[in-house]
Amino acid sequence: MPIISRRTALAGILALTAAPLAARAASPKVSVALDWTPNTNHIGLYVVREKNFYREAGIDVDILPYTDTSAATLVASRVADFGVLGSIGLMTQRAAGADLVGTFAIVQKETGRVVFKGDRTDIKTPKDLDGKTYGGFGSAWENALLGSMIRNAGGKGEFETVTLGTSAYQALDNGAVDFTLEVYTWEGVQAELETKAQRAFVYADYGVPDEHTAILGTSSAYLSEKPDFARAFMQATRRGYEFAADHPDEAADILIKGTDGALTNPDLVKASLKTLASDGYLRTAPGKAGAIDPAKMKAIGDYLFDAGILKDADGKVLTTRPDFSAAFTTTLLAGS
Repeated sequence: MPIISRRTALAGILALTAAPLAARAASPKVSVALDWTPNTNHIGLYVVREKNFYREAGIDVDILPYTDTSAATLVASRVADFGVLGSIGLMTQRAAGADLVGTFAIVQKETGRVVFKGDRTDIKTPKDLDGKTYGGFGSAWENALLGSMIRNAGGKGEFETVTLGTSAYQALDNGAVDFTLEVYTWEGVQAELETKAQRAFVYADYGVPDEHTAILGTSSAYLSEKPDFARAFMQATRRGYEFAADHPDEAADILIKGTDGALTNPDLVKASLKTLASDGYLRTAPGKAGAIDPAKMKAIGDYLFDAGILKDADGKVLTTRPDFSAAFTTTLLAGS
């Protein structure tokens, strides 16, 4: 048998090691689009990146910056692999033909509420919102939501709407509008930190089904083409949200650091995350983060259908109730 030279042996060793090194260098990319500027709903994504959980799962994740194009549109058009959606947007855009599938419930229960100034003695139930002025955000969902709450409290469901966007909160403060909607885990927490006296109505107390207000979603096309990448991304992301639920202060620091100065109020970030972690928003008491509740998805889907909010690609109200179980999958988190 011929004697193998040192150079030949070294070449063989390099050939054996080159493949795994190349594989590590070419970890598959997974992109995720945000639904808004970075906030505590996105905490798990930043924790996983900082803790290298994605790298351990064998993937490289890009958190795409927020743009005027919705995350749902970016996902459905295959510009992004995953995106932060809401169950309302998921259902409405699917009805219009968008290829979207919910895969991970970021929050386990409704974070929104109807809010008004605490000194309004004339507002005791949603019935008292009849005839008053609402500072809104321009979606059909808002009118259906508020109208049904007012009617369920014994009112007519008639109110004036002024579309203001985020300036609705300033308008509420100065009395230009009588009520608006807020995300309790962000705007509500901020109001508490600023000791603003507010009162609120919870949607579910007046006939509106509870929902997952923030969901990670992808497209069925991506799930078909890259199921292993999708599973790795979801299971690593669960680790991030679990960590945030267990260590809210450290997670808040990671989010503040990871967003390069975008979050200028660290007290708000920490207070918001503590609320999410301690009040059952990030995970159910017996369960893990990310679990989608099929009953909640069906209930909010039925509500939207019955309210005439679900429309097809031509803008026509759906007349046949969709199969809402097709709007999400729970299989990617199985076993994690």
